[in-house]
Amino acid sequence: MKRVLVTGGAGYVGSVLTGKLLANDYKVRVIDLFLYDPNSLDGYNDEPNLEVINGDIRDEQRVKEVMKDVDVVIHLASISNDPTAELDESITKSVNYDCYPLLLDSAKEAGVQRFINASSSSVFGIKHEENVTEDLEPEPLTTYSKYKALSEVLVREIATPDFVTVNIRPATICGYSPRQRFDLTVNVLTKSALTKGVITIHGGEQMRPNVTMEDITDLYIQMIEIDGEKINGDTFNYGFENLKVIEIAEMVKETVTKDVEIVIEPVVDQRNYHISSQKIIDKLGIRPQYTIVDMIEQLENAFDAGKYPDPDADKYSNIKKMKLEDFK
Repeated sequence: MKRVLVTGGAGYVGSVLTGKLLANDYKVRVIDLFLYDPNSLDGYNDEPNLEVINGDIRDEQRVKEVMKDVDVVIHLASISNDPTAELDESITKSVNYDCYPLLLDSAKEAGVQRFINASSSSVFGIKHEENVTEDLEPEPLTTYSKYKALSEVLVREIATPDFVTVNIRPATICGYSPRQRFDLTVNVLTKSALTKGVITIHGGEQMRPNVTMEDITDLYIQMIEIDGEKINGDTFNYGFENLKVIEIAEMVKETVTKDVEIVIEPVVDQRNYHISSQKIIDKLGIRPQYTIVDMIEQLENAFDAGKYPDPDADKYSNIKKMKLEDFK
């Protein structure tokens, strides 16, 4: 039975991935600071194959300890999204870039066989090409995307036949999680529709690539078992529904079971990007199995089940919840 270390395993993606790994008979070790929701892994409390460590990926001793007897590392931990990363660039750099040599060297020295790195499709910045493929040079525009792009280089350069590394560039993720976020495009528009009956968007013509929570977590599990020669030292985009924000709003309006009004206000966020994920289809045969509509329905079911008694709570927004002193 393989042991998988998930950094950030209590986060938005990590808390879903942890459950799927356990369901697929992996031993799972999570390291996380639990800054946003201390209870995000409570649903797995009775799992004998889960080990949870409250720790910092910048702590050399702790990192070396958690790498022991690990077969695969899935590195998700980071200061996530542009607004949060802009709060303090030195802290963002320390978490999203400076710790990589420690993580990679410690993993390699411990005999870890595979390192799967969660990057971001935002590394491309604004591109005008019709198909933004992995062949194009990253042109990051923000602190968050800059350090994601730089970390990819370190992950690629350390790859050897015995230490398989791969970078995954997810699009904006949507869907339900035990550590829910309502600061992501599809999720916040769905929340607004269900709680206010109104979706307010700024401009709406901005293009956003999306990927479902189900597909991205399934992909990370596929990356564990796939032939290492097919992915070693490589980078893959992963996002399939490139839609304008207004199109996502209309999709939410058509999908939820409530009456919804769409209100358009002046543009605030001018970022406009899209990606092509044809490479992962052609090279690995991996295609999405879910859609944005599936995730909107999933979120509405969670609302109907009473999972969000206070959907405007700070814990659902990284920028509102994060305290800089937690990182110093």
